[in-house]
Amino acid sequence: MSDAAPHPDRDLDDLVRRVDPDRWLSSRFIADAEARADVIALYAYDHELARAPRVASNSLLGEIRLAWWREVLDEVFEGRAVRRHPTAQAVARAVTRHGLSRAPLEAMIDARYRELDPTPLSVAESLEWARDTAGLAAELAARILDPTADVARARGAGSAWALARRAREAPVFAPTAAEALRGAREGVRGLSPAAFPAVAHAALAGRGGSELSRRLRLIWAVALGRI
Repeated sequence: MSDAAPHPDRDLDDLVRRVDPDRWLSSRFIADAEARADVIALYAYDHELARAPRVASNSLLGEIRLAWWREVLDEVFEGRAVRRHPTAQAVARAVTRHGLSRAPLEAMIDARYRELDPTPLSVAESLEWARDTAGLAAELAARILDPTADVARARGAGSAWALARRAREAPVFAPTAAEALRGAREGVRGLSPAAFPAVAHAALAGRGGSELSRRLRLIWAVALGRI
């Protein structure tokens, strides 16, 4: 019988491994455990925001869920006690440790409101949605890993990864995703090696295969600094 208490960072890591295997795999290339936990916190936060439109039975309930996360940001950035939710607590730690600003975290919330509208996204809307969801998550992750890096380069890679995932469900976005990935490949070449794990998952965009083949592809991407 084990007396070990549950570890919040480990619980979030397990969650992200289950719901977001691409980004979880890319996070394995972050050597520093604390930085890796903070990046995982961002991915867990993005997952919680993505869940809000999916699990709500109507748009009003979805708005309430998203408003709940905006209140979390109020607590984090106003220095108040943060509610006892594993992801909320982990985001608060990441903000404190790295001086992250509120604007991108809030923009990630705003982007999810569009998903409460059942009208299909246009191509232009899909590009904006991708930049403000996984794109911003990649940019924030790169900032955590290397504050001196040109982290704007990471946003395109995160966006391309998100578009490729959407194209699986809506093939109409496949050409847009392919074009975004071509641009991202050029952009990440100027990203520092320290920040590269924030975008490595884009190397898996639109690709299947076993976990072993995906791991090998990521190892190759990180080694070369390319996606």
